Amino acid sequence: ALRTYQSFLFFGLTGSGKTQVYIEAAAKTRELGRQVVVLVPEIALTGQIINRFKRRFGEDVVVLHSKLSVGERFDTWQRLRHGDAGIVIGARSAVFAPVPDPGLFIIDEEHEFTYKQEESPHYHTRLVAAKRAEISGSALILGSATPSVETYYEALQAKHRLLAMPQRIDDVPLPEVTVVDLREELKAGNRSVVSEKLRELLNSTLQQREQAIILLNRRGYSTFVICRECGYVMRCPHCAVSLVYHSAGGTLRCHYCQTRENVPDVCPACSSRYIRYFGTGTQKVEEELSSLFPQARIVRMDQDTTGGKMAHDRILNDFSVNKYDILLGTQMVAKGHDIKNVTAVGVISADTALNLPDFRAAERTFALLTQAAGRAGRGDKPGRVVVQTYNPEHYAVQAGAAHDYEAFYRHEIEFRRELNYPPYSRLIKMTIQGNDESKTRSSAEQICLELAPKLEGAGEVVGPFAAPVARIND
Repeated sequence: ALRTYQSFLFFGLTGSGKTQVYIEAAAKTRELGRQVVVLVPEIALTGQIINRFKRRFGEDVVVLHSKLSVGERFDTWQRLRHGDAGIVIGARSAVFAPVPDPGLFIIDEEHEFTYKQEESPHYHTRLVAAKRAEISGSALILGSATPSVETYYEALQAKHRLLAMPQRIDDVPLPEVTVVDLREELKAGNRSVVSEKLRELLNSTLQQREQAIILLNRRGYSTFVICRECGYVMRCPHCAVSLVYHSAGGTLRCHYCQTRENVPDVCPACSSRYIRYFGTGTQKVEEELSSLFPQARIVRMDQDTTGGKMAHDRILNDFSVNKYDILLGTQMVAKGHDIKNVTAVGVISADTALNLPDFRAAERTFALLTQAAGRAGRGDKPGRVVVQTYNPEHYAVQAGAAHDYEAFYRHEIEFRRELNYPPYSRLIKMTIQGNDESKTRSSAEQICLELAPKLEGAGEVVGPFAAPVARIND
């Protein structure tokens, strides 16, 4: 058996059959007597992958996740160490699973930000998997319909071998996507969070006894200020980010350069009085859908409804056997599952992520739209998608609606190059903390002063500035 490290970017459209390819690769690896580590972004979304692997490999599959008791975890580790099981499936920490001779690492949806662990120990699953694969001389498969910009860039530089699957299984067509401009909706007098187009789509879906998924993009809840007439968002005059609304003191602040502004009474661009904090909760949307479609059976999947151990699975299973007509939720409803009777997908607000102060915002928006649209029309009925946005002209929204990764990448890579963001650079974030604000700031300033001259030409220091969450536990 080959014991050389090789990494592949497996770039397959939603619905192109990525899981089947993973299963075949795993079977090959097991024939060689080596083990397989399969990583997924969130254990909540693995129901389908686990079922398909278990159907094929039975008891050879073990699942590692945070809800296991200490005893269950110990048993799992022992089975892996002694070779009683050869395939482990889990979220990011499973990358450390104690398999004696790994021959294959698979990272599904490799673009997902949950692969980065923000608390100690800090690590990025992709880097750990690549290192383990290199040490053990094994294959690494990075799978995604929307690869991260860095990974795609590396594949174009031949650091990973690019494997593309540009067609869906049986050539099922990709769903047709309609982009709705919410500014126009407001002009037409529609104040509802559900646009006219989305209402029509849901109506015909319910009449045909088909199912719909409604995605509420809720990261960045009520944090930015937008004019509902012209779509103007309050931005920092010195940085390409939106100002963040802080309820304490009622001010707008830039998280990058600390500029502060007051919340205006009228829009600086068009003088309209419709200037609002933006953010809509799932409960509010659920109420509105219930009043529009009293006969529809609606189930909500968000932090409040999925507290139990396997609540996600239960909701998805009920939905897949048609106990509900509409599944409403946050980004977790956009990923991974394959339900044949889902023909409609609605995205309530495509651009909340675009206004977050994060250089990967466009990338996340594009990925979310593509993933969400990919849930529709996976059976023999065509899918239709309605995307509501205040930024219909933004390239991430346009490319997402066209299922066109290349177009998105061409745009995005230019910005990254101009601003010297990854993949053209590497960022290191240092956080200084203490319980006295001025002392903490001055020690941060001191570190900057000492670091800057030592980096001569090799890099630059930006900051110091307050962390996005400036204070936790005093």
